[in-house]
Amino acid sequence: MSRWANPAAWYDVLNPWGPSDDFYLGLVMSADRVLDVGCGTGRLLHRAREAGHTGRLCGLDPDPAMLDQARVQTDIEWVLADAASAAWDRDFDLAVMASHAFQVFVEDDQLRESLPAIRAALVDGGRFAFETRDPRARSWEGWNTSFEVRNPDGELARVEYEVQDVQDDVVQVTETLSGQWWDRPQTEHGALRFLGPEALTVFLHEAGFVVDAQFGDWRRGPLTETSDEIITIARRAART
Repeated sequence: MSRWANPAAWYDVLNPWGPSDDFYLGLVMSADRVLDVGCGTGRLLHRAREAGHTGRLCGLDPDPAMLDQARVQTDIEWVLADAASAAWDRDFDLAVMASHAFQVFVEDDQLRESLPAIRAALVDGGRFAFETRDPRARSWEGWNTSFEVRNPDGELARVEYEVQDVQDDVVQVTETLSGQWWDRPQTEHGALRFLGPEALTVFLHEAGFVVDAQFGDWRRGPLTETSDEIITIARRAART
């Protein structure tokens, strides 16, 4: 069976390396022990190792199909679990959550379970870096689209995104793949939460983080009302 019959194999094709990946790679290369929460196909940690990172790299993801893609590189730890199940104690200097993975925490309880687990995995003063789309930009309004994409073998697949529902700060969306590998379209349903900077800060402080910086773009420009992204670097604070 072709590897392209697995929808997870298309993730990196649909999401080519870009400025956000360079931003996180710079952080990863500056830390000895790194936890990638929601690592997906593992390409960030793969690239770090290829770039000469010699320390501890660990990827955490709840999707076994994604981790199957990641595990092609065996000198990195891969853990099948969600963020709330993380059980490390001061093992890492840096945790990252790239590719808007933070937005899958759609319930308050998910945030209140996951953020303390990420904090516990960090050393005192360890950093947690992630991004979320700024709700003020209303990016979901442009998500109803379809297009064709080619894999590295030159084969075509058709991709369709459709917003199903918007309730408060949660957007329900589907991604559908169609192509020669499947008898019927492959549709994945997802929900993404759009939290503003103030709400993010409240949840982080509650979990024991201090926000060191928030940027509005991948060049570390200021966060403004017209920013598309909220890029946050938080630090594990000492409990008082």
